Amino acid sequence: MQVALVVGHAQSTVKHPTLEGHKLLVTQPLMADGERADGPPLIAVDRMTAGVGDRVIITSDGKAIRELFGVENSPIRWAVLGIVD
Repeated sequence: MQVALVVGHAQSTVKHPTLEGHKLLVTQPLMADGERADGPPLIAVDRMTAGVGDRVIITSDGKAIRELFGVENSPIRWAVLGIVD
């Protein structure tokens, strides 16, 4: 898990069936200080209704993603687990 800043939205004309109805967010992972970027931006699937400027918790853990989305076979690499208060 990692804290990231939502910096934008991604559009897709064609999605894998397991992604239908979910937003794709452009997120910037942050270092432990919560301010500096930690690597390149990532696309994360969002079920938490996060918006641009929100700090979110993202994960690439396959088991957590399968449980969150209720699917076994999905191309989801990163997903938003929650919004940081």
